[in-house]
Amino acid sequence: MLRGFTTISYWTGDMAAAKAWYTELLGVEPYMDRGPYVEFRFGDYSHELGLIDAAYLPEGVHKGPGGVVMYWAVDDVDATLARLLDMGATLHEKPADRGEGYITATVIDPFGNILGIMYNPHYLEVLAALKG
Repeated sequence: MLRGFTTISYWTGDMAAAKAWYTELLGVEPYMDRGPYVEFRFGDYSHELGLIDAAYLPEGVHKGPGGVVMYWAVDDVDATLARLLDMGATLHEKPADRGEGYITATVIDPFGNILGIMYNPHYLEVLAALKG
């Protein structure tokens, strides 16, 4: 049975630049740095974001943006989007109201990965319930 999100991995052809970019974005240093693999833990649930050197991309895997989009919870989609664009990301999908308070947007990070952001009322409800 699926129990929850653990780690998402993004590919990069420039590990040093990706590590620096995500360190600035997240405001934390990676807790693991094994050369071709770097991992950060951050946020309310200490979720993990891994960076993998594109040299390890499995044979036949599509190179470039595509596939599943992971949305990271944010408090302000417009402000977060502006920061991402200022940091060199490019707009992939402008902010969209998905109804009932859910707002999403996506960018392409400087390394070719889709980064999703979302204001998610359910996320905040679960977090508040856990804090009691």
